[in-house]
Amino acid sequence: MTPAERERLLVRILDALSDPRSAMAEGRPHHKAKVRAIDMLTLHFGSTGRVIYLAEELAVLYPGEEVFAPDILAVLDVPQPEDDPRMAWVVADEGRGLSMVLEVLHQGNRNKDLVANVERYARLGIPEYFVYDRLRQQVHGYRLPEPDAARYQRIVPQMGRHASSVLGLDLAVVGDRLQFFHGMAELFGSADLIGRLKGMMESLEARTEQAQAQAEQAQAQAEQAQAQAEQAMAGLREAILAALSMRQIPCQDEARARLLACQEPATLQRWLLRAMSAGSLDEIFAE
Repeated sequence: MTPAERERLLVRILDALSDPRSAMAEGRPHHKAKVRAIDMLTLHFGSTGRVIYLAEELAVLYPGEEVFAPDILAVLDVPQPEDDPRMAWVVADEGRGLSMVLEVLHQGNRNKDLVANVERYARLGIPEYFVYDRLRQQVHGYRLPEPDAARYQRIVPQMGRHASSVLGLDLAVVGDRLQFFHGMAELFGSADLIGRLKGMMESLEARTEQAQAQAEQAQAQAEQAQAQAEQAMAGLREAILAALSMRQIPCQDEARARLLACQEPATLQRWLLRAMSAGSLDEIFAE
């Protein structure tokens, strides 16, 4: 392409993108659905390592055709640059056309997305075309039956899912949102992952607090048990001293110190039994 041809091409693209009818937004619902869809796809293919180029509202020019800017486009086997310098996808320069187009329809031109684009994208040889009708919560899928076909065939949903051979994913409406599936697994967007991570953190914090409360409760119970054991041993010591006093057996300082120092309930119980019948301290404290 000569510099003059490229300049004329750029003028055509800028004119198309500055057309008020083309630039007219469909509102926040349309924008959110489109952004969420490309976010899910970008995260999925980034994690699987599959080489696929994704873009939203990128101007596309086929030879001899008017410029158009689909909501989401995909091109297989083209790397996704971190800082994409493309201002448009020019088929003559890229050497290949689009592999898949996804349009989000909310309050826009239904005839354009569901009739005109079906004919146009098939004629351009785009293998797959999907429309997410957000207003009616439906998915429409179209596929070329053969590489050289010029008319789409409808993709028949299976269990409510439309299979995309290009993406290797299924599309379906779940609740009030467009959802992608890889096998039985749902794809998640950044907001979904952040929400799940936040939920996991909150659950972890709750379990940590519960474990801490249980540990504190166990410590309190252990302290209570220790206090009860000490009270029981104190009672045994008092009972031994009372038995000695009742039987008029003097308790010398050394024996008293040994009695007060003993921390074994079984030993104190044995001494108490002996104190009821023994005739001397030696018999009571004998090993």
